[in-house]
Amino acid sequence: MRKWIRRYISSASGIRRLLNWYRPYRGAAIKVTALSKDFTYARVEMRQRWYNSNYVGTHFGGSLYSMVDPMFMLLLMRQLGPDYIVWDKSAHIDFKRPGRGRVYAEFSLTAAQVEDIKKAADQGERVLPEWQVEVMDEDNKVVARVDKTLYVKKKT
Repeated sequence: MRKWIRRYISSASGIRRLLNWYRPYRGAAIKVTALSKDFTYARVEMRQRWYNSNYVGTHFGGSLYSMVDPMFMLLLMRQLGPDYIVWDKSAHIDFKRPGRGRVYAEFSLTAAQVEDIKKAADQGERVLPEWQVEVMDEDNKVVARVDKTLYVKKKT
């Protein structure tokens, strides 16, 4: 891995900057606006632009999902460390109302959640933690609800 990439991914602020330069995020006007140093919290926003709007003038559903897709996996990977395998297993998105303007999603993992996952994985189990995140509009109304399931296992 190149030195400059290693330097960026060693800190939360570096990962946030790298994600904000990541082409799929930039191409959809998605921005990580907060990422806590301990990887327990993240906030992602998306402003509506002509290139992330659909035919009827609302956010593309794929863009709404893209903004939430990697966050739980990223937070959990960083909290568990390199001795664990963490993958996305499944997701379901339920659209509640048309998304217009600026939308956002907030993610948080508690120490208790991470500890429970770690204990189960340390016993050799495949762990399938589930989270739910809501994409909200500027009026704090739910635009979409996303259910995410991850796959976690201790490396042998």
